[in-house]
Amino acid sequence: MLEKIVKPYNTDRSKKEEVAEMFNNIAVKYDFLNHFLSLGIDHIWRYKAINELKEIKPKRILDLATGTGDFAIAALRLKPEQIIGMDISAGMLEVGKTKMLKKKYNHIIDMRLGDSENLPFEDNYFDALTVGFGVRNYENLEKGLSEMLRVVRPGGKLVILEFSKPKKFPIKQAFTFYSKYFIPFFGKRISKDEKAYAYLPESVAAFPEGKAFEDLLKKLNYQVVKSKLVSGGIATIYTGTK
Repeated sequence: MLEKIVKPYNTDRSKKEEVAEMFNNIAVKYDFLNHFLSLGIDHIWRYKAINELKEIKPKRILDLATGTGDFAIAALRLKPEQIIGMDISAGMLEVGKTKMLKKKYNHIIDMRLGDSENLPFEDNYFDALTVGFGVRNYENLEKGLSEMLRVVRPGGKLVILEFSKPKKFPIKQAFTFYSKYFIPFFGKRISKDEKAYAYLPESVAAFPEGKAFEDLLKKLNYQVVKSKLVSGGIATIYTGTK
């Protein structure tokens, strides 16, 4: 669990409400900013994360915190029969739905509004589940992770891609500077939401990464829990099975 609740706007509202508002505010600029601020390497991270699912050949995939659907699109390489992309931000989903129609993916990828901590699916429904840069935004991390495991079938696999904090020189120093100054500076000016891109490094700093997150997954009965650093530890791919 997070020791400190980090929220985008620090109002009296719940973290869930604030996160939804934040993504609604930045939805139109999100795709551009995401690729710009990650210097394009977010594509590589998603590719590596999706590769973790190749061995089980999933037919039904749930992509949580789907945003505008980039992770869901990456999962098409697995040739599934159905992908559901779910997010709490209606604004992000509208951008995503337009993207799916334009790319003619809407017959496979179904974009839905929903809460990751209260999933509207029966037990054991999906073969695989993905979350890209979303679990640190959960209001109740344990509840969200438990719900994720509930809707995956026995033998199914879950892949979580999340930012982490590099430990080695010089990536550690470079990423600290980049996340503390570069991301908020350009994020604020392009998205017009000052708080949204200040929240990003704060939420990364508060997230229980690495072994702490692995231990949490094991505590919640995730099996065969593993983690893999990418780009020198800027992000981590966590995997587990049911």
